[in-house]
Formats: sequence, C-alpha cells, structure tokens
Amino acid sequence: MKMSTVSIVFALLFIALGLFGFVSYQAQTALIPAYIGAVLLICGLMATKDEWRMHAMHGAVLIGIIGFLGSVSGLLKLPKLLAGEALERPHAVTLQSIMAVLCLIFIGLCVKSFIDARIARRKAAGQS
Repeated sequence: MKMSTVSIVFALLFIALGLFGFVSYQAQTALIPAYIGAVLLICGLMATKDEWRMHAMHGAVLIGIIGFLGSVSGLLKLPKLLAGEALERPHAVTLQSIMAVLCLIFIGLCVKSFIDARIARRKAAGQS
C-alpha cells in the first residue's frame, strides 16, 4: 500500500477520533486529533503527486511526531486510569492514549517506508 494512502487512512482515523471526542464529551480540546488529521490529510493528498511525495511524506511524519509528543502524556496516565484511580479528565486520557498509539504506528510505518525507499534508490543506482 502506498504511504499516501496510509496517510489518508490515518488522517481519517484522527478526524473520526476528534469528532467522536467532541460529540461525546462536548470539549473543544477533543477536536485536536481532528486538526492533526486535517493536516495529515493534506499531506497525504499532496503525496499522491510524484513531485511532492518526498516532501509531503516528511511533513506527514513530522505531524505524526508532533501528535505523539502532544498526546503521550495521556498514554503515561493510562495505567492509573486502568487501575481504577480517579483522574480529573478520564476521557482526555483515553483520547490522548488512542491518539498516541495511532501516531506511533503511523511514525513506524513512515520510517519503514523511508528505509525501503532508500534501499530501492541504492539498488537502482547500483544497477544503472
């Protein structure tokens, strides 16, 4: 599967997560994943053009890293929530945790794609 498609799929997941959070909890901050998803969607759509692919995908992975760094605090609080400890905003911890995991998966897929592309370029250069 092309990374532009993967980016678009993850963008739609982030948008759905943000909209679900907003509708469920009526909190403006729950829309943050949707904003991340919107920017990621733009990168994914740009990456469908060959001449923009590399720059768009580097931008997409940067968005993924920013999203992970912004949501990792929820992931760190998740064990307390699962242990039954009372937290101030348990829904925020849940949404942040989901976002952090999605971002981490996306970053991993991007890094693998970058490595595969570099190997393919080296093979092509060696065969020329």
